[in-house]
Amino acid sequence: MMTGKYTRQIKDKAHELGFTYVGIAKAEQLVDDAFRLEKWLNQNHHGKMSYMANHFDKRIDPTKLVDGAKSVITLMMNYFPEQIQPNSIYKIAKYAYGEDYHFVIRKKLNELLLYFNETIGEVSGRGFVDSAPVLERAWAVKSGLGWVGKNGNLISKKSGSFFFLATLMIDIELEYDLPYLQDYCGTCTKCIDSCPTEAILPNKEINGSQCISYYTIELKDALIDTDHKWNDWIFGCDICQDVCPWNRFSSPHQIDSFSPTTEMLNFTTADWENVEEFTFDKVFKNSPIKRTGYTNFIRNIKFLKQKSSSEKE
Repeated sequence: MMTGKYTRQIKDKAHELGFTYVGIAKAEQLVDDAFRLEKWLNQNHHGKMSYMANHFDKRIDPTKLVDGAKSVITLMMNYFPEQIQPNSIYKIAKYAYGEDYHFVIRKKLNELLLYFNETIGEVSGRGFVDSAPVLERAWAVKSGLGWVGKNGNLISKKSGSFFFLATLMIDIELEYDLPYLQDYCGTCTKCIDSCPTEAILPNKEINGSQCISYYTIELKDALIDTDHKWNDWIFGCDICQDVCPWNRFSSPHQIDSFSPTTEMLNFTTADWENVEEFTFDKVFKNSPIKRTGYTNFIRNIKFLKQKSSSEKE
């Protein structure tokens, strides 16, 4: 059948473009996930991320995003780096070591959609990478790519969780992968036990408003000191992934754009503390770090410096 041929073509092209894994699910309403999302919002676990409460209907129904959507393609791209920052300095989440993944992946999604139209015929669709109300992890599970761990990340049994997720919704039928039904976290609670702000709750619930990533990136208010330790994270946090046993299977990515910048590997603590706005804009011009803005980035550094000083007293 043509659906099988198209499916093979799509997956082959996606791998050619650098996506590590590709899964496809039938476009339909995410009923169970709608219930979980509603509960999460009602508990105010999104904090001041008000956009999470917007467009609820679009988050659970792909046809609200793409008219006539029939297939949801989930793509995973590895970002685990070969080199990491020294332990003695302020820390940046690994996904922000190189060029902004939004730019890199969006370009590849556009190439994939163009390929569809050139080889299959006219295909209507849209690609998303954190750019619309899409429940990426829910679609990844439905596409057979892995399970959602206790830390809220999608985990691949083969390769761990250091992956970007992207979604492509199109209006043609394809062969659909079986959903991932297993959960291999078992009795392990390393991510829960290691979270310094206690943001990881039982039953795979994440209090986003307590996460270090929320404080350092999403929150625009002044930071208020608490008894929690931040472990020197100034942009994002990888603790719950670094301690996950499944990430022993992580392997370095092959995407040049995600490679660490020279500054990322060589900046000392003093360099981070004394970075000027001109340097910030120049060095992080194409980086996800630019998202937090210079003022809030310096806010994060000053907060940690002050917190460290008070803890030593």
